[in-house]
Order: sequence, then structure tokens, then C-alpha cells
Amino acid sequence: MTPQDLSVLVLGSGGREHALVRACRQSTLVARTIAAPGNGGMEAEVPCFPIAAEDPEAVVELARKEQINFAIVGPEAPLAAGVADALRAAGIPTYGPGADGARLEASKVFCKDFFKRHGIPTAEFATFTDSSAAIQHLDSCRLPVVVKASGLAAGKGVLICETREDAVAGVKSMLDDAVFGQAGAEVVIEEFLDGEEASIMVMVGGDDYVCLPVSQDHKRVGESDTGPNTGGMGAYAPAAIVDEPLLQTIREIIIEPTLEGFRRDGIDYRGTLYIGLMLTQRGPQVLEFNVRFGDPECQVLLPLCETDPVDLMYACATRTLRPETVKLKNAYATIVVLAAAGYPGTYPKGEIITFPPHLPPDVHLIHAGTQRLQSGEIITNGGRVLGVVALGSSLKEAVDRAYEGCAQVSWDHLYYRRDIAWRELARGR
Repeated sequence: MTPQDLSVLVLGSGGREHALVRACRQSTLVARTIAAPGNGGMEAEVPCFPIAAEDPEAVVELARKEQINFAIVGPEAPLAAGVADALRAAGIPTYGPGADGARLEASKVFCKDFFKRHGIPTAEFATFTDSSAAIQHLDSCRLPVVVKASGLAAGKGVLICETREDAVAGVKSMLDDAVFGQAGAEVVIEEFLDGEEASIMVMVGGDDYVCLPVSQDHKRVGESDTGPNTGGMGAYAPAAIVDEPLLQTIREIIIEPTLEGFRRDGIDYRGTLYIGLMLTQRGPQVLEFNVRFGDPECQVLLPLCETDPVDLMYACATRTLRPETVKLKNAYATIVVLAAAGYPGTYPKGEIITFPPHLPPDVHLIHAGTQRLQSGEIITNGGRVLGVVALGSSLKEAVDRAYEGCAQVSWDHLYYRRDIAWRELARGR
């Protein structure tokens, strides 16, 4: 049972963290919420503190000073830096895995080895630190082939190469030219998996877990999934492509073997396990594990929780999760990301955003790349600037409401995809 009067620290500055702040502000369990470092939207709602989120000592010092008794770590970099370990060592329950669990995202080589060791279905792969050996290996690979930087590369370290020349160039850029720095000092070359992607966020509290509704992100910047990959241009949930029988299969061949792998490897995992799936002709295959809520998937999943999300996160952090008590809403949710034109390449910053005085029912805004000026005006300060989130009794209703909200926000160089959930809508949802 989660205690009342929680004082919560949300660590991070993106749209995911604003969604987490919003969940805390709506929770009857939370007396006070702060964020670090926060963004323009969070600053308007809760106290924000400009500390380095990846600095364990600074985070613990802030938590103690502000008398925090529950922490939620949003992004992967602080988790990889051991921030959750430091908070727990200071006696503060924390939602987010320790550095040992965070290696599943911080090192793709470690993650792929984990899959192999515990029999989790994934693409065939090989790892390299020497470009000559990697290029020689490419001669035996079918095209297209995937080249990945092993470390954290802000979502930009995955190349899908249609030709051998592209693959060679990708290997050289990572291993010889160090375009991703230390993150690209080791690369994974793996087979290309063909199919449709889906994401499952699993809230893990040690030996127990809860699956949130299956979601589908839209990584490409252009409509009909064209153009370069981004951090995510929109998402929706639930995604019907994973039905209950398929979800049960995923539990049996992926989720439960993973938790057993944690036990065998001595990893006390308390946080979100993000399972990126490719649904192939040979069954579900794991593309990647992430160790935190997806962004923008988090923004549509939290509103679909009938059970208080803060209650769930605290239960995971304290290993008191009771999966049988968790309830989800019978509804749909959509987010459309409003980006700066030019993203994920070069884009302008500092443009004043015009907000609507009122939004349609069941629609709200999530801030990501924004900054609040002393005048109170909000300006753009990133590639993905805002998210428009909407709920509905059908997916079409949720999508229509989201786009109604999008039409009421403006700045000079605003761009967004106008086809979020297009595959699902084409299936008649």
C-alpha cells in the first residue's frame, strides 16, 4: 500500500517527464512534486531545480534538502550513471533500475548477450570493435543489414543499410571517425527483421510485473513512415496488432524469461522495461530493451491507467506490486508531437508559442523542448517541442480530438505528422 503525502522528485526534462509530473499532480497520494531540471511546461506547474540529472551526488543532495521520499527517474542516462542506486542507498524509494539493469540500454552488446544467454528471441548478430573485422563480416550478411552503436547515442545510433557501401560507411563512421564518441566504440551488426513494430511497457517490481497497453510509436519524420528516424513523432494505444493470444505468447517467450534472467544474473529490477518488438513471420522478435518509459509512449499510457500510476510506480520501487489489483481504462489514447521544422536535422529555436485559451474535452498538452521566459512566454527550445494528447472511446475519436488540439497551437516553424495511427485506422479501429 502506497503511503499518503508523498514528496516526489521527477528527474528529467522531456515530454515523458512532464507526463510523469502531471500524473503526480493528479495523484491523491502526492502532497508535493518537484522536477529537475524540468522544462518550460513543468516550471509553470512545479518547482524545478537546474541540476545535472546524471550527477548522483547532486541528485541525492537535492532529494535530501527537499525532503523527498519517492523519486522517479525518467531518462536512461541518469539510470546508467547510477542515480537510482545512489537514491536507494540514501534510503529513498526510487522507480528506475540500478546501473546493472540500465546496461540493457546503455550497451547494446550487453543487451544482445543477455538475449542469447537467456534464450530470448532476437535478430542474429555479431559485435565488433575493429572496423576491418566488421567490414569483413558484412560480406556474409544479407541486405538490408542493421548497424548499431552499442552505447547511448540519443536515439541516432541505429542505421538500416540497404547496400553494402552504406553499411561499410556506417561502420567506419562509428569505429574510425567516432561520430558517436565512446557510444560507437563498439558496434553491433545484426540481421534486418521485416514486419510491423510494437512496443510493450512492462512495469517491473522485482519478481512481479504489469503489462501496460500495447502501443505503437511513429519514428519516421514523414507521413506514411518516410524520411529519417526521430525520437518519435506520435504514438497511440492500445494497438490491436498484439491481441491477447499473441500477448500471452510474448509473456511466455520474452517477459518471463527476462525476469528469470534478472534473477539468475542478480539484477534487482525496479522500473519500466520497454520491449521493442518486431512482429515477424517467425513470431515476435525483440529489437531492443530500453530501461524507462518510451517517449512519446509514456504520454498515452499513463492516462490509460485506471489504477493511480504513482501507486504502481511506488509499488514497483518497494517490491510490493500486486498485479491482480491493477485496472486499465477501456479507452484509446493518442499523442501527436509538434516539432520544429527541420527536425531531426537543423531547426530553429527561440520562437514564441501561441497556446489556445481552452482545449477540447479529454485533450491536454505535454511540454518537451520548451523554455519559459521571465515574461511568462513559452518559447521553442528543442526539436520535439510539444505533444498533444487526447483520449477517446475509439481510436478515431482520440485521433480526431488530438488533431483538433494541434490546430490551436502555433509558432513560426511548426511541423507535425498528420497521419498518426494510420495503419491502425486502416484496419478499421
